[in-house]
Amino acid sequence: MLGTIVNTITIMAGSTIGAIFKQSVSERYRKVLFNALGLASIMLGVNASVSNMPKSEYPVLFILSLAIGSLVGTKFDFAGRLERFEERRRAQRSQGEDQPKLVEGLTTGCLLYCIGTFSIVGPVLSALEGDNTFLFTNATLDFVSSAVLAAVYGWGMILAAPILFCWQGMFYAIALIFRDAMPEPMRVELSIVGGVLILCSGLSLLNIKDCKTINMLPSLLVPVIYYAIKSLIL
Repeated sequence: MLGTIVNTITIMAGSTIGAIFKQSVSERYRKVLFNALGLASIMLGVNASVSNMPKSEYPVLFILSLAIGSLVGTKFDFAGRLERFEERRRAQRSQGEDQPKLVEGLTTGCLLYCIGTFSIVGPVLSALEGDNTFLFTNATLDFVSSAVLAAVYGWGMILAAPILFCWQGMFYAIALIFRDAMPEPMRVELSIVGGVLILCSGLSLLNIKDCKTINMLPSLLVPVIYYAIKSLIL
């Protein structure tokens, strides 16, 4: 768990540094950061999906995952619930409408931190082989990302740290207990679906298209359920 703990601490440290300097970042430069984050999210999302597509055993699975996950998320209106919560939070603090939405920032941050080869395979290698190289590399990248995100969205971005800890901790525990319960094909499908979600976050940040990314988050469960059922049948 050392790698995950280090990764969590770096996000907390990066978020703290970014939040401290947030007040000194003018609206002009904040828009520049938004554009940079949006473009970076699009590039990371495309890279995660495209690089894993040739490895996919079932190229249609990511389409089904996105469709089913989006329907489930829309049914339970995850995006609407969080937006209403954010509106109440902003009203209580008397924030103006031009302030960036924390929910949007947390969604983008959690996807950037949690979805990808480093954050999925890293905990597995840490549990099975004691190799924390992937997680230390991920921690370095997340330190920079969290500082930039907190400079835009503020102290609330530190909430992404425990989410990352739980995410990586889940994969660590699964790998430690079940060993082979995390087959490579499932990690590939998770990376493809996750890449699409990161891309969607980038589009939202750039105000190109609000894809309601939060409603699409259940898509990540579909590959897990599919391979769990497959392992039981076979």
